[in-house]
Amino acid sequence: MKNFLFELREGLSISFRAIRANKIRAVLTTLGIVIGVTSVVLMSTAIKGIDSAFQKGVASMGSDNLYIDKWEWFNNDIPWWELRNRRNLTMEDYTKYKELAKLPVASAPTVWSTQTIKYKERTVEFILVQGTNSDYINTTNLNFDAGRFFNELESSGGRQVVVLGSEVAKKLFPRGDALNQEVKIKGHKFKVVGVLAEQGSWVMGNFNPDNQAFIPIQNVFKFFQNQSFRSVTFNVRAPNSQMVNEVKEEAIGIMRRVRGLRYDQANDFSINQQEALLNQIDKTIGVIQIAGLFITGLSLFVGAIGIMNIMFVSVKERTREIGIRKAIGAKRRTILTQFISESAIICLLGGMIGLILAIILSLVINQFLPTSIQIDAFVLAVVISILTGVISGFAPAYSAAKLDPVEALRYE
Repeated sequence: MKNFLFELREGLSISFRAIRANKIRAVLTTLGIVIGVTSVVLMSTAIKGIDSAFQKGVASMGSDNLYIDKWEWFNNDIPWWELRNRRNLTMEDYTKYKELAKLPVASAPTVWSTQTIKYKERTVEFILVQGTNSDYINTTNLNFDAGRFFNELESSGGRQVVVLGSEVAKKLFPRGDALNQEVKIKGHKFKVVGVLAEQGSWVMGNFNPDNQAFIPIQNVFKFFQNQSFRSVTFNVRAPNSQMVNEVKEEAIGIMRRVRGLRYDQANDFSINQQEALLNQIDKTIGVIQIAGLFITGLSLFVGAIGIMNIMFVSVKERTREIGIRKAIGAKRRTILTQFISESAIICLLGGMIGLILAIILSLVINQFLPTSIQIDAFVLAVVISILTGVISGFAPAYSAAKLDPVEALRYE
């Protein structure tokens, strides 16, 4: 054991001396590994960041929710024209559903319209204005930075009040004084009664509550569109995740009754779940991961070929040195360890540089897109670097280890 440790230490010492003697070559050799490791770690942090942001966004809307809708969100088995020709869901449908449903802890009708919101000279465009009632807040996990959600009196009376998402409020009121101010939505004045806390669910785009505004549902029909034009969606919250299926089955039975469907008629409504949304994003992330792994794998392969090539050159240059070492008693495993160590050290140095570069780039990218730097990214970088070094260095090391000492000493 002592002999092995001594040989390992001696081999590492020789490897470091060889790397220092050929600094430029070592730096150029590591470039492929630097690019490969940077790509792997950057891809990992980006995917984790996007996934985390999406999970946060879904959680803010309530993980136990169902959405009764005219449209099927993710089922491609139903032709689009069949979905389009379905009857719209109406407020009358919602009222009947609410009267008959016993299992949900909360439900709320929602309908949306894309509008421009103004405050004095400031304007924000393409904002998703959600029309709903006072029960909507009970179907979500939204928190407030200031104020409150509109109450039942304001909701049922169609008062012109609005709750702003955090990003909308920041753009219209940079000083944070949105509460009790009046904004204009399509020329109509609305009093700000609440500002939502930041949800940070970037990947949801305009469906991110940060980029939305909420008003009583009557105002959407009154000011922005006719009720017959837009189908209403029912947000339904189950008591817990275990009861989601029970609430769904109850909803199917009630909605068939409300819609007057015979036993042999197919449903002319859909019940969408966030689980389908999560499955969809998982599939998307899976595709991104496969594409990313292919690209980074290609980078690492090119880097490994470069290192293998340089190590073969190094073995050729040091043939006489190898012959001398073998002539004075160095074993094959000693030579093998020396050159594998040299290759692994070069790759590890490249991996550390790539890791530092990836962290810096992640912090920069995080200003625009979500990233998440976790400890497994460090482990991944180290493991990939060492494995690449060992694999790419084995063939040159083996060719050095089996050299005949007499022939090696004759080499000029």
